[in-house]
Amino acid sequence: MIDRRALLAGGMAAAALPTAGTSAAATGEEAFWRSVAATYDRPADVIQLENGNWGAMPRPVLHAYQETVARVNRDTSFYARRGMTSDIVASRADVAVELGVPPEEIAFTRNATEALKALILGYNRLERGDAVLYADLDYDSMQACMESLGPRRGVRVLKIALPEPATREGLLDAYERAIRAEPRLRLILLTHLSHRTGLVLPVREIAAMARERGIDVIVDAAHSWQQLDFTLPDLDCDFVGLNGHKWLGAPLGVGMIHIRRAALARIDGDPAEESAGANSIRSRVHTGTLDYAAQLTVPAALAFQRSIGRARRAARLRWLRDRWVAKARQIDGVEILTPDNPSLHGGITSFRLRGVTDIAGNKAIAARLLDRHRIFAVHRDGPAKGACIRVTPALFTQISDIDALVYALAELASKA
Repeated sequence: MIDRRALLAGGMAAAALPTAGTSAAATGEEAFWRSVAATYDRPADVIQLENGNWGAMPRPVLHAYQETVARVNRDTSFYARRGMTSDIVASRADVAVELGVPPEEIAFTRNATEALKALILGYNRLERGDAVLYADLDYDSMQACMESLGPRRGVRVLKIALPEPATREGLLDAYERAIRAEPRLRLILLTHLSHRTGLVLPVREIAAMARERGIDVIVDAAHSWQQLDFTLPDLDCDFVGLNGHKWLGAPLGVGMIHIRRAALARIDGDPAEESAGANSIRSRVHTGTLDYAAQLTVPAALAFQRSIGRARRAARLRWLRDRWVAKARQIDGVEILTPDNPSLHGGITSFRLRGVTDIAGNKAIAARLLDRHRIFAVHRDGPAKGACIRVTPALFTQISDIDALVYALAELASKA
């Protein structure tokens, strides 16, 4: 799928990528990533630094998807009723291996939103007068689901603003304060890697803190899976929603729900999915007829990513982020929202121009980036301290793309 000679030249170890210089190792590493980039089709005449909506499929995965679409379209129910189910089960098992959990703790959904909606609205341990908690950096749809628990279940819905700038200690303190302040807190939503700023939460530690007090945690891992280097046992959480069409590079319409076997009874079944049985995770979400070819293409996406390596991929995305952030921090008027602690960020990071915190102002900055510099990035709102611009590199992002962003930021800051 990718150039093996370049892979060897770059070194097999998934270590931190070189930060400067023209050594043989650095040259080989860039040769490797050029070979990876060559497997993607990219938009013409624009530097694409908004890869957080969904990820592009590399060409080998796209071809596998096209072939599977053709088969599903050609054979329809002849395939669906005579072998497709076992192929989807095998695809799910491949996902489970990558996630490090038993297959029976995984079910396919159409996206992370569908998975998290099933977890939040299906959570059945809430009593009237209890409390639930979420944060300002959580995804909009998930915030709405948490808010709906107020009128649905008669609970109090609490929202906290995460510290900005953030530190590991500050994040842990924020959740500890919220937990200690509310004796009837029963459920917390945690976003592993925020789509707004790229901030990574210390999920395992927060979940352990909650578990000591009998509080359950639902984790939104839509952006963290395949952007960061982890498996689900690393998070040690009972309930997780994930995406396959973001950083895995699977086709659109692939998500996953994870429920630990011992915690399955805490999530109500979907009434439309009775045939799966009460003891099956598949009974917790009902999708109806969907794009089966997308689910069947997941093994091809996993094979491509494994040819790179989980740690090496995460290191590359973090290196691309660090390259522009280190230079942008030296530009007067540019504020970086995500900390440099490598445990608190991946590839995504957001910035503001000093004093520009409104949505309209940040939309205008994104428009200037595109109009003047042909750089595509998007504004994000929601952080307590104001809107911002999100920068999201991908595996096909080149050093020249990153350096063009830095040049553009300097120009924008000088005219702010």
